[in-house]
Amino acid sequence: MDKLKQLESFVSVATRGSLTAAAKAEGVAPAIMGRRLDALEERLGVKLLVRTTRRLTLTHEGSAFLEDCQRLLADIANAEASVSAGGVKASGHLRITAPAGFGRRHVAPLVPEFRRLHQDVTVSLNLSDRVVDLAGEGYDCAVRVGDLPDSSLVSVRMADNRRLCVATPEYLERHGTPQQPADLARFACLTLSSDASQVRGWAFRVPRGVHGRPQDGAPAESPTPPKEQWEVIHFKPAGPLDCSDGQVLHDWCLQGHGIAWRSTWEVESEIAAGRLVEVLAEFAAPPNGIYAVFPQRKHLPVRVRLWIEFLKQHFGQPGFWRSPAPSSVPTANTATSSE
Repeated sequence: MDKLKQLESFVSVATRGSLTAAAKAEGVAPAIMGRRLDALEERLGVKLLVRTTRRLTLTHEGSAFLEDCQRLLADIANAEASVSAGGVKASGHLRITAPAGFGRRHVAPLVPEFRRLHQDVTVSLNLSDRVVDLAGEGYDCAVRVGDLPDSSLVSVRMADNRRLCVATPEYLERHGTPQQPADLARFACLTLSSDASQVRGWAFRVPRGVHGRPQDGAPAESPTPPKEQWEVIHFKPAGPLDCSDGQVLHDWCLQGHGIAWRSTWEVESEIAAGRLVEVLAEFAAPPNGIYAVFPQRKHLPVRVRLWIEFLKQHFGQPGFWRSPAPSSVPTANTATSSE
């Protein structure tokens, strides 16, 4: 049985949620899809899907494998499109969307350069903090930051994104530096208001069972356990200032009003310039991703493929995130996705 067909069938079943729907889309009997999945699981030696009479559920291994398969199939489609397109130039209208704050800083400045390289392509850029329905609203591609929910979209991871605690050198000189997450209770923390996101608070990785402070009875100089024995906790700090707008928190932090929890895409240039300092770096939570996502298509338009490659090329350069935001891009209102 063709290995590629097994992968295609697995992705189709996983994203559609049933053997019947996947089989109908391909024009085969559900039993054939079932045999392909059985053969794939037997070949891999791992269970990818838990199948009952009512629904299908991805296992942990199946979820990870699904993302890899989607990326692999997208790469194959891109390679085929590149060969079949030959010398044909990209053309047509490209509709893209991105979170407001991130898009203003890191996507909008790249659009004119992409247009300069591909002058037969016109571009519409939508900046919105809501999760846009790409297929339903006719968008070709979205940039998304953070963990992706399960969906039928294909995703390409373009860069890592971490959340950092930062403050100005002057603030830390006046008030001291927290040594562990629990110390934040003694500092002015700049937080999102309760009607915004981050309902769980700021995320940190600490030794399992410690929760940001030495365990009762354990000496402070106890050896640090290996990272695999650490866990992610959430801490809800308080402070004299909060706001529903992430850009305002960022500005307040730069003005020296307290400690903020911001994304690397937002503060890395200011850390590099010495305007902000990272604190609690050893407790930073594992990174999430910056993704390009697009609807599943049998043939990805050349303009979409080139746009994704263009973004990946720029986002993959470490110096890109350290460059200051262009002054021509306004720092207007941002909402939850600017986090």
